[in-house]
Amino acid sequence: MTRRGWLWVAFALVHGFVAVMGYVLPHGPMGDVYLVYEPWSGCALGFAEYCGASGREIVGITESWVYPALALVPMLAAWLFEGLVSYTPAWAILVTLVDAVAFAVLIGNGRSRGRAVAAGFWLLFMLLLGPVGIYRLEGITVPLAIMGCLWLVRRPWLASMLLAAATWIKVWPAAVLAAAVVALRRRLAIVGGAIVVSAATMATVVALGGGRYLFGFITDQTGRGLQIEAPISAVYLWYSALDVFGSQVYYDADLLTFQVTGPAVNAVIAVMTPLLAASVLALLLLGVWAVRRGAHVIRVLPALGFALVLALIVVNKVGSPQYMTWIVAPLVLGLVLDRGTWIRPAAFAAGTALLTQIVYPIFYNFLMTDHPAWGVVAVLTVRNLALVVLFAWSVLHLVRVAVDAPARRSGQRATSPRSAPSVIERTSS
Repeated sequence: MTRRGWLWVAFALVHGFVAVMGYVLPHGPMGDVYLVYEPWSGCALGFAEYCGASGREIVGITESWVYPALALVPMLAAWLFEGLVSYTPAWAILVTLVDAVAFAVLIGNGRSRGRAVAAGFWLLFMLLLGPVGIYRLEGITVPLAIMGCLWLVRRPWLASMLLAAATWIKVWPAAVLAAAVVALRRRLAIVGGAIVVSAATMATVVALGGGRYLFGFITDQTGRGLQIEAPISAVYLWYSALDVFGSQVYYDADLLTFQVTGPAVNAVIAVMTPLLAASVLALLLLGVWAVRRGAHVIRVLPALGFALVLALIVVNKVGSPQYMTWIVAPLVLGLVLDRGTWIRPAAFAAGTALLTQIVYPIFYNFLMTDHPAWGVVAVLTVRNLALVVLFAWSVLHLVRVAVDAPARRSGQRATSPRSAPSVIERTSS
């Protein structure tokens, strides 16, 4: 069997296994699908059994919503398969099909070793992270982002439109779009594609009468507390585990998440959003510095995209386990372009995925108490420290890309990424 054939066998096995494990592992890792995606989309379609006493409501149109407007589209699309199975497996089928398209684009004809390694990494990460990577909206946005990353240089309009659509499902792909605007020369195409999708989305929502809720996902996020999985919450988790300083874990029924409270928690909540914005701005300026020093797009793009996505995870007061999937797209791009540089951070990231699954869903019940078990808190703390290490590496790597740029610009010999496709070299020159 060819390399491409083995990759497709692995694709089928991993997706089948992870989808089934959603039913086997504790704490319903596919809960979001049947608890919120199905009722939201069912009511939007007018199914009375999913609508409350107030009648038909469409999230993002007739009421405020925590997600951007296009998040409802994949939820509705899953109903195409609901006639064959129930809604939850229908969602898994939808995610598998979208993944299959992105996987086909990634492996191509199967001859590129860099693409094969990137595909293998994606499957390994999915396996180690577990069902939460499939049974969440990230199951749709990650493959869209991977295709967008792979097409940014050769098909910037299409790539930008894919990334913009993914952003209007879940905000995180905006980090990849921002990295592309900084790193690529065809910035007008990147911005233009994003504007087309955004304008069409906004016009549709306004036409349907949902203009007042168009950006509700932004205002709803700024008012959130400290989620237990977020790195910043580690101190409060330890306080709660040790039963000191009045800290404890509590459940937010409106947002369906577990959060922490304790001394000065409101001050910490208030500072997190400005700190995240400042971190993103600093990284963008660092990327601009690298580009102006002459750094090549194949070095800047994955480095800046990886750093920005990690900033959205590390410097964030929300830290849901599915957020880990955000780092897959820039890592896949890095492995395709320069696997020698990116193989180590990719392996390290795979380790963080495993730690995440150990915490959620396997031992999550030990966190869902007023005073969580210190052993599980320790595992989560190690995972969060690993994310901080990855973030530090990404920033240092981006600095190194900028510092090394003058050697290439001045005509000195520099080592080029071994697996960078020549078409990218030609297009970006």
